[in-house]
Amino acid sequence: MSTSLQSPLAAASTSTAQTAPDTAAALRFITCGSVDDGKSTLIGRLLLDSRAVLQDQLRNVTHQGSGQINAAELSRLTDGLQAEREQGITIDVAWRYFTSAARKFIIGDAPGHEQYTRNMVTAASQADCAVVLVDATKLPWAGQPDAAGADSHALLPQTRRHTLLAHLLRVPHIVFAVNKLDAVAHDAAAFADISAALQAFCAQAGITPRAIVPVSALMGWNVVDARTDGWCGYQGPGLLPLLETLPVTPADTEGPFAFPVQWIEKHASSADISQARRILWGRIASGRLAPQDRVTLHPSGQEATVLRVLDHVRRDTTGLASPASAGIVLDRELDISRGDWLLQPGALTPTTTFEATLAWLDTTPLLPGRTYWALAGHSWVKARVTEITHQLDIHTLERQPAGELDANAIGRVRIQLQAPLPLLPYRENRRLGSLILVDMASNATAAAALVDHIAP
Repeated sequence: MSTSLQSPLAAASTSTAQTAPDTAAALRFITCGSVDDGKSTLIGRLLLDSRAVLQDQLRNVTHQGSGQINAAELSRLTDGLQAEREQGITIDVAWRYFTSAARKFIIGDAPGHEQYTRNMVTAASQADCAVVLVDATKLPWAGQPDAAGADSHALLPQTRRHTLLAHLLRVPHIVFAVNKLDAVAHDAAAFADISAALQAFCAQAGITPRAIVPVSALMGWNVVDARTDGWCGYQGPGLLPLLETLPVTPADTEGPFAFPVQWIEKHASSADISQARRILWGRIASGRLAPQDRVTLHPSGQEATVLRVLDHVRRDTTGLASPASAGIVLDRELDISRGDWLLQPGALTPTTTFEATLAWLDTTPLLPGRTYWALAGHSWVKARVTEITHQLDIHTLERQPAGELDANAIGRVRIQLQAPLPLLPYRENRRLGSLILVDMASNATAAAALVDHIAP
């Protein structure tokens, strides 16, 4: 992979590795990969075998009258939309919550179709771990040394695309689950071949996978409990015990303070004029805040002192840090509205020009010079892509010149904003380094942009 796409994530993975593990908090992970790789079935098996399924849900996956589990219907535990059940595919991200004996989990079942890549990107941006499923039955070269294409180790495009997107989105842990090995004749050889292909792809892309685990979501092998017979030559833990040991993503608490104003609570009837009579609510994007701290209002540039910091239940606190939700009361009234920012004075300079890695999600291609809406925090600003530096070939991981970006393409671009925004490189801060582009005509989400470099 090119340095421009790889270096931010390489730096991020290094900093994460040096952080003390936190396995007490709930782990948010997603399943992703190609179509029909068994993502929904895997989650259904996790929920079922960990006894996290309610009785009314259990009726959907049992044979009527017999009470026996119909393993082929496990995906119905997560596919909740009628269209998903009718077509047998996942369309939207389905979030599920469950608790094992060791910790709590929040699971996101991401769709595999290219058409719904934007939903996968949304889920991955919030994840601590991405479990990328690989269907062994779709790789005819695996376990067959004489098969055509055996030397190419050709992984499916969505396997590569979802892995790259998870990496670019700074998901700290990527776990590969090689599924449906129970349906392969030479399962041990197939797992060895697929593991080698995944390792070669990750080495080329600068990715360090947390583990590669052989599983059968349908049969429940190596999902909750590890098989003890050395199936496929694997001697490691099952998927769930592995997930129980992973730390959550550390918060961006050490950067400069930045607070996008989301909502303003008015107390116009208050007779106390010694402080502002409005509470500014939002979620701290970066850094820490305490009473008596000085803040700068963007875009006006006015300064004020923080008198009170409230938590989400309106209690006064001695201070809060990212990513906490907070209510802020200033020492005086200022002209503030939704979309404005409170910043640490002198620590963060808003910018209008930057380079970014772009995951293009719209069916209409990106053309340089066209104007879009850019959404960062709660600020809407007009943006124009002035140049496409290159496009990433997901098959060869080479940079290629491009005059436009088609749907699901990944590329490097230069963006010009009509008004400055407080941004940081994505490798330093996930919230201040990410924004979306929205088509001004259709209001469709056109792209996810990750800031690589801010122009001077």
